[in-house]
Amino acid sequence: MKYDLIIIGGGPAGYLAAERASKGGLKTLLIEERYLGGVCLNEGCIPTKTLLYSAKILEGAKHGFKYGIEVRNITLNHKKVLERKDNVIKTLVTGIKSKLRKSGAEILSGHGEILGRSSKGYIVAVGDKEFAADRLLIATGSSPYVPPVEGVKEGLERGFVLTNREILEIESVPASMVVIGGGIVGLEMASYFNSAGSKVTVIEMLDHIGGNMDREISNILLETYKKKGIEFELSAKVTKIGDQKVMYEKDGKFFEKEAEKVLLSVGRKPNITGFGLENIGVEVEKGYVKTDERMKTNVQEVYAAGDVNGKLMLAHTAYREAEVAVWNMLGRKVKVNYNSIPCIVYTNPEVAWVGESEESVQEKALEYEVVKLPMLYSGRFVAENEEFDGLCKILIDRKKRTILGCHMIGNYSSEIIYGVGVMIEMQLRVEDIKDIVFPHPTVSEIIREVIFEL
Repeated sequence: MKYDLIIIGGGPAGYLAAERASKGGLKTLLIEERYLGGVCLNEGCIPTKTLLYSAKILEGAKHGFKYGIEVRNITLNHKKVLERKDNVIKTLVTGIKSKLRKSGAEILSGHGEILGRSSKGYIVAVGDKEFAADRLLIATGSSPYVPPVEGVKEGLERGFVLTNREILEIESVPASMVVIGGGIVGLEMASYFNSAGSKVTVIEMLDHIGGNMDREISNILLETYKKKGIEFELSAKVTKIGDQKVMYEKDGKFFEKEAEKVLLSVGRKPNITGFGLENIGVEVEKGYVKTDERMKTNVQEVYAAGDVNGKLMLAHTAYREAEVAVWNMLGRKVKVNYNSIPCIVYTNPEVAWVGESEESVQEKALEYEVVKLPMLYSGRFVAENEEFDGLCKILIDRKKRTILGCHMIGNYSSEIIYGVGVMIEMQLRVEDIKDIVFPHPTVSEIIREVIFEL
């Protein structure tokens, strides 16, 4: 029962680390309590994108006449959408299990708890069995944050209030919905249910949507969704959840909004209790497991990756952190560069960004210049989009002539933004980028068009 590495948590960080470590020659045990794939695969990234793609097809059918396609009697079968979602999850979970077995990693279902450290190594218990390892990777993920608002707990118990987990199992499209929180998850679910026919209201404490999204892009997305019928209450604080209604305060006045369902989407908190972290002295800071840029904790040969360290709660961040943790276990001195990791909102239109925003460069007093163009400067974008201009905005370091950040709104942005992440990671200068050949016609050419404005 002795391993080189024990991983607690089978989400993106855990399962990728298990595969990489096993291929790297480490005898690895992966412990997962609920289901392989974690939140991302089972109740987050993948199922939400499945729903959003159905909504995109629906929108395309409704507006097909603009492209010469006339379709009548268009409906969305929500139950069929959910069935397809479940099939997608099943397919991908099967694939992950296959890859892990092929790599040689062992998978154990159950709750892992660290008991301490002995001459055998770190001791982890799963039920009445104990396992030892020279190294540990904590990848226990996160859970929805439930704010201390009156009536929220009771609303969750009676099914009026839903988290990201329950919203993906809802059997019918509600006539009306209030989304509490205008971040990425809240906006994506508002987008789906708006397309599906719900009357959606988003209540957000900040004066803008999208969190740290560049404000100019955020404003475009806001106006686009207002036109689609989504109502927004910004700078508003929810004060109470009542019987089929949400009470909130705005500008010193109190309001209430009736709804059939409420989606609670105000962030996530790391899963740090019940795993025995305190038994080996793992340092926790502000509710997160504290790690350095190599994913090391304060305890020798104990690492943490994914949502549990709270650095950037995205699945692809977890992938990179997992790889960096494993590479350092194997002797490679690599770090995570969070500034080159993209963020995406899979609404319709899509939003994607990487690096600094105009607000962050101003806050950091960096010398920069901005260049931007409508997505209409891409021939393919014009050919495939009607009545939406989109925008690509790039921030340049005035002295180094490298990219500080890129922000895009318009479909295909999610598939393009990684390229700018590479440019930031490699510190390519404007003149270097001008020598890159982009395929034509593609929406990605908008990057080249913007760069050549400099």
